[in-house]
Amino acid sequence: MVKKGNLYMLLLILFFFLLAAFEAADIVFPEMIHSIKIVSYITLTIYIASTFIIFFLLKEYDKKADEFQKNQKKMENIFDTLDVAIWSHDMKNDSLLITPGIEKLYGYKMENFYEDTNLWKEVIYPEDLYVLEDRGQKLAMGQPVTSQYRIIRPDGEVRWIQDRGIPTIDQKGDFVDFNSVLFDITDRKESEGLYQSLVEMSPDIIAVVYNGKIEYINEAGCKLIGADCQAEVIGQSAKNFVSSQITDLIKSRVFSTDKLETERFLFEFQVRRTDGESIEVEMAARTILYEGRFAVQVVGRDITQRKKSEQTIKFMAYYDTLTGLPNRNQFRYHLNEILHHQENKTHAVIFLDLDRFKIINDTKGHTVGDIILQKVAARLENAVQNEGLVSRQGGDEFIILLEDSEKENASRVAKRILNEFSTPFEVYSDEFYVTPSIGISIYPTDGTDEEALIKNADTAMYQAKDHGKNTYQFYSNNLDGISTWKMKLENWLRRALEQEQMTLHYQPQFDLRTGQIVGVEALIRWTHPEYGYIAPAEFIPLAEETGLIVPLGKWILRRAFEQRKAWKDAGYEDFPIAINVSVRQFQDENILPFISEMIEEVGLEASYLELEITESLMQNLDNSTIILNQLKDLGVQLSVDDFGTGYSSLSYLKHLPIDKIKIDKSFVDDIISHSNKGMMVKTIIDMGMNLKFSVIAEGIETEEQVKFLTRNACQIGQGYYYSEPLSAEKFEEFLLKGNDPAQLE
Repeated sequence: MVKKGNLYMLLLILFFFLLAAFEAADIVFPEMIHSIKIVSYITLTIYIASTFIIFFLLKEYDKKADEFQKNQKKMENIFDTLDVAIWSHDMKNDSLLITPGIEKLYGYKMENFYEDTNLWKEVIYPEDLYVLEDRGQKLAMGQPVTSQYRIIRPDGEVRWIQDRGIPTIDQKGDFVDFNSVLFDITDRKESEGLYQSLVEMSPDIIAVVYNGKIEYINEAGCKLIGADCQAEVIGQSAKNFVSSQITDLIKSRVFSTDKLETERFLFEFQVRRTDGESIEVEMAARTILYEGRFAVQVVGRDITQRKKSEQTIKFMAYYDTLTGLPNRNQFRYHLNEILHHQENKTHAVIFLDLDRFKIINDTKGHTVGDIILQKVAARLENAVQNEGLVSRQGGDEFIILLEDSEKENASRVAKRILNEFSTPFEVYSDEFYVTPSIGISIYPTDGTDEEALIKNADTAMYQAKDHGKNTYQFYSNNLDGISTWKMKLENWLRRALEQEQMTLHYQPQFDLRTGQIVGVEALIRWTHPEYGYIAPAEFIPLAEETGLIVPLGKWILRRAFEQRKAWKDAGYEDFPIAINVSVRQFQDENILPFISEMIEEVGLEASYLELEITESLMQNLDNSTIILNQLKDLGVQLSVDDFGTGYSSLSYLKHLPIDKIKIDKSFVDDIISHSNKGMMVKTIIDMGMNLKFSVIAEGIETEEQVKFLTRNACQIGQGYYYSEPLSAEKFEEFLLKGNDPAQLE
């Protein structure tokens, strides 16, 4: 073959030879040669130009060829350093190409694979041969497939191979080409196997949560939550087992930007089992990479028994279970002791109520409210220090006793309390501004016994509220402050309905055995445009006193019954709506015609209406019996609210057309806090069953109360344990989402 350099030289010699020949011929045949020379010069010019173009292209070709060879060599070096092999099979030409990496992976010479193209298949670990069937089916359809299997090398060593096969199917559907990339993944698989065995054999729950869903859980975790297998749990929302507040808290802490990379966080909370029971767990959480995504890994254990032991201590008769402070029994006992043994000294009683705490409790729920109360208790103790006894009376009320304290010292303590509340309370990254209204009574000036001192301190507290809240007032005989407040409240109440300040909330009632909704109670809520939330306990008694309860009660009845009609039209037909009716409303002669006309106008069966009456109705039994029987004739259901707190008499009760009785919340609270341990509740349930009444327990807040009630055959219950009162929109969501309040959050 002529080399490129020689070719270029020959072309140049030929060019100069032709040029010399033309010059010689020009002497002999000048005219003819002249014409030929013109044509030839043009031809030669084109020829020369073409020659140089060809020369340039050949030179570029040489350069690209050298680069290609270098890159090819570089790729070969890379493949030689990696545990990677490529298998390429051209089916049309039956030509096979295998990279040298096959020898490092399989331990066989490359020639062995060319001689026996099934060798890669013959060395697969027998227990892994099943992967070939699925692999073959997908490849036949032209689908890429990634397989993992073990092989046995010639020295007996077992290695894991990941095989990515990519087929090519032509337009006729024929298998024309196949390429496969093979990796050694033995180290990874062995690490995974070791980790998996440790996880599966662990007695603690180990789970991985990504984007709110459970991606993995071990056998111990399944047993902990009552699942039979992992398939029952994997893919479910973590909120099916843990409250959204806890999941949000864990997420915010674990994914916090200021945490250390490997930092873990400890939590204690309740987990809902699949059987409906709740258990206490202690959980550690941290971020991990799981399948290429940042997820949360949790490791925890059941601490229910430990928690029960702690709760037993907290349930001591003289201490508040939530805050750890002395409760009302302890406070009254201590105050009486002080008055008995130190009667010649001056003492101060401080009554404290949290301003607008109820609106936080109603909107944010008891979990947030309880945390705030715990923080309040801590701040009160910090303010009082060692100068007195801080106690919780219940709800958002606290009482402080300052022994041997003059009025000036009580004033200093009150100012320290106000200062403690100048900064907000932080709960779950939210800030809540809560202020106190403080009333102070002085012994013996304002009373000589514990009842008078507490009552007068309470009165002074309302004077503090009337003076703008977040302040303190000493008791005085001048009740103008309270009268002013009541006057304002009455004026506001008269305009409240006209200005649409009133709304209804709805609290569901549940069958305690099945958990199904069997009723709903309508509850009035008032938000004043300037004052804010006004609790029913403040304005309902005033409405009764002034007679405003009659128009207010009619508005509640119609609005609630119309809402129940709307829910029936939407397909919710199984439960009545309960509405409280006061004694003052029963005294209105138009009550029966109003209810009858309302039922007809709304177009809903009377059986969907349940009226809750109070036991004080028994004071005018003759008139009440007539009205109740007429309501019963209409088809309205009747229940006695707050049973056991009024004027009930069994001899009267058994003759009234009553369907249900409701156990007052104070008795339900006694299940866990009173020395009687629910004996009153059990008595009411037994009595109700004997009289063939349905029994409803209201104010349920703990699992312990639920267990006691079901154990004693109480049929129906309601309370914050199941759901807070909800707006109409939230209640409809509640119905749509399967009666699970956690889904609303």
